Amino acid sequence: MTMVIGGASAASLAAALTEAAQDIDEALDQLLPVVEGDEARLFEAMRYSTIGGGKRMRGFLVLEGAKQFGVSRSAALRVASAIEMMHAYSLIHDDLPAMDNDDLRRGKPTNHKAFDEATAILAGDSLQCHAFTVLADEATHPDPAVRIELVRILARAAGPRGMCGGQMLDIMAEQASEPLDEPAIGRLQLLKTGKLIEFSAEAGAVLGKAAAAQRHALAAYGRDLGAAFQIADDLLDATASAEDMGKATAKDAAAGKATLVGLLGIERSRMQAERLVAQARDHIEIFGERADLLRALADYVIERRS
Repeated sequence: MTMVIGGASAASLAAALTEAAQDIDEALDQLLPVVEGDEARLFEAMRYSTIGGGKRMRGFLVLEGAKQFGVSRSAALRVASAIEMMHAYSLIHDDLPAMDNDDLRRGKPTNHKAFDEATAILAGDSLQCHAFTVLADEATHPDPAVRIELVRILARAAGPRGMCGGQMLDIMAEQASEPLDEPAIGRLQLLKTGKLIEFSAEAGAVLGKAAAAQRHALAAYGRDLGAAFQIADDLLDATASAEDMGKATAKDAAAGKATLVGLLGIERSRMQAERLVAQARDHIEIFGERADLLRALADYVIERRS
């Protein structure tokens, strides 16, 4: 019997994720071309950490959100590629010795191990810049107001009140004399992980010039999905093997990372993730059956094993 989650079967979600990943990789291959000459090594490093591997959940969210409003696949793929570039940049920098000091990412050596630290820093910087270049291009949307809004909300999600701010809070938490409480951990994780996922869910509504209520629903879905995703990631770090994850595990506790799993324990954290998933599903009721894959994705987030 085929298991059904969120109104769509697990098999249909897996097929949609696979198709999205393939399409996004093809788009990234065009947007990050192989070049010759002095910049070749930089482009090679950018492509190394961006093309192939990863679940492409952020890009998938863009594609599914855009689908709710009949946005063209080609336009949605450009935005999906931009968020995957931004995510890849964050991973490259997160893996650096000054940050989490990781040797393995997506089952292969991290960028600074495959190349060197300076190249990894520049590759991350370049991916961040190029993501905005893609969003600002007329090929993404003919309306400049839409392109400006995409640039604005991605910059906000990635900057000091978003991912970078969350990274700073994460570093400060490791050095703090007292552990963070639950609200503080929630805010850290909202900024560090949740804001880029929220952007990914909201972007399709921006592309589709959706009504405010529809845009808000997708943003709220992304916010709760991002929180659940982070808890699930922390649960996997505590319970999964490095082979399953494609990266080192059990590092959060060893590094004194502030996580809900460390504060609440495994069972209470899992219950919190399930509550967030239920909320995420509720937010997108207004889209009816069109959002079945988004509901299935919410369930998958807490059921995944890698």
